[in-house]
Amino acid sequence: MSDELLAKAEAAIPAEVRMISGCKDSQTSADVSNVASFQLPDPAGRAGGALTSSLLSVLYADHKAPDDDLSFQDVLLKVREILAAKNFEQIPQLSASRPVDIHMPFEIVPSDFTGERRALMIGINYVGQQGELSGCQNDVLNMKEYIMDMHGFKEENITVLLDDGSHTSPTHQNILDAYQTLVEQSQPGDCCYCHYAGHGGKLRDQDGDEADGYDETLVPLDYESAGQIRDDTLYTKLVGALKKGVTCTSVMDCCHSGSVLDLPFVFQADGESDEMAAADDFDFDPLTKLAHSLMSGNSLGEAAVHAAAEGCCQIQ
Repeated sequence: MSDELLAKAEAAIPAEVRMISGCKDSQTSADVSNVASFQLPDPAGRAGGALTSSLLSVLYADHKAPDDDLSFQDVLLKVREILAAKNFEQIPQLSASRPVDIHMPFEIVPSDFTGERRALMIGINYVGQQGELSGCQNDVLNMKEYIMDMHGFKEENITVLLDDGSHTSPTHQNILDAYQTLVEQSQPGDCCYCHYAGHGGKLRDQDGDEADGYDETLVPLDYESAGQIRDDTLYTKLVGALKKGVTCTSVMDCCHSGSVLDLPFVFQADGESDEMAAADDFDFDPLTKLAHSLMSGNSLGEAAVHAAAEGCCQIQ
């Protein structure tokens, strides 16, 4: 990859951001009614997301065989094998703000980690609403147990948003506030983990920065009144706002999630790719403009944030 491309990536996204998504933008991601066959050690309940359950199954098995560390490629391909064996067509993928050597050992906490571990975990079942899901709350609880037991995350540094009546509600504003707090607290050397399990959607692009004409979205609990959260908003609130020297790993277990964080480098676990490559037709100009607005504090970034509240589409 050219030095110019890498320089553009670093200018637009100062932090090291990696995302595992459950599917490509054009695909949907499954909710599983019974996760028993995934052989999780202590599942929070019967239901769960197909991506989260498959990923946990692979990662727990990897920890049982410490002499045979799986690479990023191994993890994604094994997740795909599990999904395919259960007749799910979704193709998981890894995207990043910098090219990742997918043959290096998989990690959530970097080997050169020196700071604090923080996590933000969001699970929405949309209880009582049309399109109610059954496994998203369990996904968060299962993954929370994993990162605490296997990666040393502390309870006091994990923020959980669930629509279960016991945790902070995953409303539009609460989600954005939680991302902002994570960004403000995270300093160079810190490691962040973010998990979203819920509906994902697509809205018509408003600013011409999407090759397919659509923004990918997260669907908060109150989406009918507050709107969905566009990928542009996720950039201004999370991806572009994290400081240089912070490493953030995000898992997006939702439909249409392939480019929901607008990251420039992609590896698809389709059995054909053997390295991470620059995303097709990726345009850095919109992100660079947003990055400049974040640094200067002008209204362009805020305009992108407020645009997320305009309109809703069919969720999946």
